[in-house]
Amino acid sequence: MLLTPLSTLGRLSGPTPSGRRMMTSALGTVAVAASFFTLQAGAEPPVRNAYFGDLHVHTKYSADAYKSGARTGPDEAYAYAKGAPLRHPAGQVIRMRGAPLDFLAVTDHAEYLGNITALGESADPSSVTSPGEVTPDFVIEAYSAFGRALHDGELDPGLAQSIRRDAWQRTIEAAERHYAPGEFTTFVGFEYTSAPDGMLHRNVIFKGARVPELPFAAFDSLNPEDLWAWLDRLRAQGIEALAIPHNTNLSRGNFFQATTFAGEPMDAAYAEIRMRNEPIVEMTQVKGTSETHPLLSPNDEWANFEVRDRSIDEIKGAYVRDALLMGLELQHSQGFNPYRFGFIGSSDTHNTGGSYEEPTYHGKIGIVDGRPEWRLAILDEDNPELNRRPGSTTTGFDWSASGLAAVWAEANTREAIYAALRRKETFATSGPRIRVKFFAGYDLDAADTSRLDATGVPMGGDLEARPHGAPRFFAWALRDPSSAWLQRLQIVKGWLEDGTRREQVYDVACGDGLEPSPDGHRCPDNGASVDLATCDFDFDKGDVELKAMWEDPDFDPDERAFYYVRVLENPTCRWSTWDAIRLGLPLRAEKEPTLQERAWTSPIWILPRTAR
Repeated sequence: MLLTPLSTLGRLSGPTPSGRRMMTSALGTVAVAASFFTLQAGAEPPVRNAYFGDLHVHTKYSADAYKSGARTGPDEAYAYAKGAPLRHPAGQVIRMRGAPLDFLAVTDHAEYLGNITALGESADPSSVTSPGEVTPDFVIEAYSAFGRALHDGELDPGLAQSIRRDAWQRTIEAAERHYAPGEFTTFVGFEYTSAPDGMLHRNVIFKGARVPELPFAAFDSLNPEDLWAWLDRLRAQGIEALAIPHNTNLSRGNFFQATTFAGEPMDAAYAEIRMRNEPIVEMTQVKGTSETHPLLSPNDEWANFEVRDRSIDEIKGAYVRDALLMGLELQHSQGFNPYRFGFIGSSDTHNTGGSYEEPTYHGKIGIVDGRPEWRLAILDEDNPELNRRPGSTTTGFDWSASGLAAVWAEANTREAIYAALRRKETFATSGPRIRVKFFAGYDLDAADTSRLDATGVPMGGDLEARPHGAPRFFAWALRDPSSAWLQRLQIVKGWLEDGTRREQVYDVACGDGLEPSPDGHRCPDNGASVDLATCDFDFDKGDVELKAMWEDPDFDPDERAFYYVRVLENPTCRWSTWDAIRLGLPLRAEKEPTLQERAWTSPIWILPRTAR
């Protein structure tokens, strides 16, 4: 393993808005951040910066958010993302503790868009409570009655469409009002919520201000292939957009199948239209992380990160690493790969503002889990005010304070960020603003990494294998100064060996001056700990940055493979531990009291020598 001085990493332009905030928020990181973002003599002109955002936010225009107390809309969502306080449906004021976001998309459900909002705000204005009060039962009943009326043909569909059109227009106008190129980027978007047997949900993100008259909804078709065809038709009209799958972990194994939606064999045309319209996947969010599962990756000690318990039948075809491996199999056996996606995270908040930070977690969906006692499902006859919300079917104890989408882009504009999404130069985080880069190439220079783009392939790209020798992989990560220090930098490899799936995790850089073992490729435990009485974590363990120039000791130029980077922080308290401490309650055993926040890059794919 070769380590490279940070001062040679000079190709990036001056710090992003969040980068500037980073350098002034923690004295211990000033010199490191400044050296990374300084252009070095002889380096190429500055090109790309890291930008952090959320492409999955619901407001009062989503039927499920409104029925659970949301009374704020897209304008408030954008203001919150820029750092403003927001009134939570459960009554408290919420605000991001860390830096503002760089970009945001409001993605309200296309189905019944704005309809429940219009019903609640017009049927009986006095019954729509002020912020902080509990939503009355009539709103919940109205939600159910509205769906029945539409289904039974008792509600004028023209009226429903008129309301949808009005809410869609308001969404578009809010995005235009808050777009400030170079400072804050907004995207027009919506969620397509197909769920015939498990979640097949997608968020649709438009490149610019040109958008269709109405979004495509699940009642237009439950088949995602019809959504892709719709996007192709829009593209022919000059309206550019892409779809982002999410919650694949809750798809009951139906998201990444070996057949089409109708159960027919896939072909190259299917793979082409899918990848054209779905180049990235949201693989971490409030309803869990979809990287992998211990039942799928038993040799990955970190596979059990914010996963939902499921049977093996529901896990196969539901996690992204498994899908990447299936894609290699399909490419090998049939000559096409429909699962060549990059990674992002986002929140899926239904409170208008996302909850990205464990200590200040405020739940996912209004009055269902908006207070600690509701989330922890407290049932106390002597203290009924601690009891969970009557009638709620879930408290969200399994939900996560996650995540964020991140891109490497030339500027904080729609054009630049959308282009990064398209080329998959993206990464996901579980919440912290960890910066991470990943390059592969045969000519990467350990003494000068300022020309990575000129000599290598970035995350999201393809590298053609040469007949002799192994490529080099450059991995680098910088901590979020508002979070814990970094413990280990890993490269995750998936490949086909004689047609059989294989995967392995390599630790390539360790914190605290430790070295990976040569046989097991694992960093020794650095001993970082957390005081579960206070949630204080060690300040003398872990590193500000980790980096490595690494060669795969088992590389075979004839094997199909992918590689991606995963970086882990030292342990910190999970949100449920913070809540229990504040309420003076014992910790529940269903979840570990601590977790290791992390980030994942999009993969780099190796094109085998024998494939050409």
